[in-house]
Amino acid sequence: MNQPVDLPGGSKNLTKQVLALALPALGALIAEPVFVLIDSAVVGRLGANELAGLALASAVLMTAVGLNIYLAYATTAAVARHIGGGNRRAGLALGIGGLWLALGLGILLAIVGLLTAQPLIGALNASADIAPHAIAYLVWSLPGLPGMLVVLAATGVLRGLLDTRTPLIVAVIGAAFNAAMSIVLVHPVGMGVAGSGAATALTQILMGLALAIVVLRHARRAHASWRPHLGGILLNFKAGMPLFVRTLSLRAAFLLTVFVATNLGAVTLAGHQVVNAWWGFLAFGLDALAIAAQALVGQMLGAGNADTARELARRLARWGIGLGIILGLITALGAQFITPLFTADPAVQDAVVWGLVVAGAVTGVGGYVFVLDGVLIGAGDGVYLARVGVVTLTAFLPLIGLVYFFAPGGTAGLVWIWVAFGGGYMIARAVANGTRVAGEKWTQ
Repeated sequence: MNQPVDLPGGSKNLTKQVLALALPALGALIAEPVFVLIDSAVVGRLGANELAGLALASAVLMTAVGLNIYLAYATTAAVARHIGGGNRRAGLALGIGGLWLALGLGILLAIVGLLTAQPLIGALNASADIAPHAIAYLVWSLPGLPGMLVVLAATGVLRGLLDTRTPLIVAVIGAAFNAAMSIVLVHPVGMGVAGSGAATALTQILMGLALAIVVLRHARRAHASWRPHLGGILLNFKAGMPLFVRTLSLRAAFLLTVFVATNLGAVTLAGHQVVNAWWGFLAFGLDALAIAAQALVGQMLGAGNADTARELARRLARWGIGLGIILGLITALGAQFITPLFTADPAVQDAVVWGLVVAGAVTGVGGYVFVLDGVLIGAGDGVYLARVGVVTLTAFLPLIGLVYFFAPGGTAGLVWIWVAFGGGYMIARAVANGTRVAGEKWTQ
């Protein structure tokens, strides 16, 4: 390390600072995709059509949540910058505005989703055997959407305060509660796919309440108002718009893979649900480094320490690649052991095994992309991320188009989807992020 930075409550060693933030963030981030893995494992025992229905419904739900990830990312960067500049009250006031924005958006999106659940699932080309299960899960899970968005905003505030332990505790308790409720409601109670959605909704509401209470306590100690102020809410919304566009491009790429998998049949779609759930598990784990980058880069640049921010970016990029390669090897070599956890259908198992092999092969690239995403978000470089998000999505369109028109169904179709997504789209994002971080503009 060339130039340590003295951050409030932090170590003067970059590695220790990163690990102090990343390890708790790792647990919290992994706990979130564990919700999807639990749902996939529980529902997968009901049959391929039920699992395929979960794939479609969770794609819609996670799109609604994912498009609003800026509630966490923009808040982390903004709060961290204020903290680095010595203005804790202003940072927490901004965070409170984010909570109110999250609650309002969550309620609005839940109402819209309930009114349009059937056409939304229909738009994804669901067959008559799959659609009822997808609609059931979506309708029962949508009431939890306000809680999901409040979790994002509150987590962003706490990360900006360099507190990743509290979200970890809440996420672990939430994952355990969700697992128990999902099993009980799906099987003994007999709600089927709907029971899994209801368990997720209840869990997210309780998690949102818990984290919001912690943030409000911080605000009270800093003498920041709890009341909603239109100006503060609009400021959060404006600051998050570039990241909204960036996330919109990411979700569009993901939904394209779901649309193509749906067209290739129930086996491909069910297999894609499992592979994507596992990819999310790995991605959120790798994102622990990105979360540390967001908070630390924000505070470093807020304190005017650009040199240390650049050193942090270089170090974390190397770590991201290394950790990604390790997780990718575990995924590829353990694919045959991972697959039976989620489905007993032989055809789906075969597709998942080969899909996991391909996903594992590109996880190193993913680690590099995710870390540099965190660096640029922490630097407040959302406009650049929005622009290149549109460019990389455009580059992905012809690749996934070829799969749609020419790939067969079953195992081969799933493999080609992941070749296009992992080998094409992720590499394009790696080039875009790497080029930006190699320059100086992101630190200015």
